[in-house]
Amino acid sequence: MKTRLNAAAHAKDAYAAFVSLDRFVRQSGLPDSTYELVKLRVSQINGCGYCVDLHSHEMRNAGETHQRLFSVGAWREAPWFTDAERAALALAEEGTRLADRGETTPDEVWQEAAKHYDRATLSALVIAIATINGLNRIGVTTRMTPGSHRTR
Repeated sequence: MKTRLNAAAHAKDAYAAFVSLDRFVRQSGLPDSTYELVKLRVSQINGCGYCVDLHSHEMRNAGETHQRLFSVGAWREAPWFTDAERAALALAEEGTRLADRGETTPDEVWQEAAKHYDRATLSALVIAIATINGLNRIGVTTRMTPGSHRTR
C-alpha cells in the first residue's frame, strides 16, 4: 500500500492546528498514559494502521508495558487498567463509534468518566477523542503507510 497524499505537507496550517490541540491536551492534566491509551484504542477502532503503529511505538518508548499495549483492544477483560483509564477508554469508544448506535453517549458512560475527571480534564479528554478521530480519518483516507514515521 502506498500513501496517496502527504496532507501534512500540503495543509501545514491545518496540521499546526492539530499540533496545538495535542499541546492543549498534554497541558490539561489528563495523564499522558491515559491520553496515549485513548489514541491507540481510537486508532484501532478506526483501522488507521499508521496511527496504531505510531502510538504503540511511542507508548513502548515511553515505558508502557507490552502487557498493557497488547491488551488495549480487550481492555474490559484485562485487569491492568485503572478505573479512570477504563472510563476514558469507554468514553473514547462511544465518541468514536457515533454511527454505530445512532444516539448520544450513554449517561452511564459519561457519569463514570465524570467521576474520575474534573470538568477541565474531562473537556480535554473529549478534545483528545475528537482530535485523534480527525487524524485517523486523514490517515485512512490518504493511506498513510505504517512505519513510515520511523523512516523520516
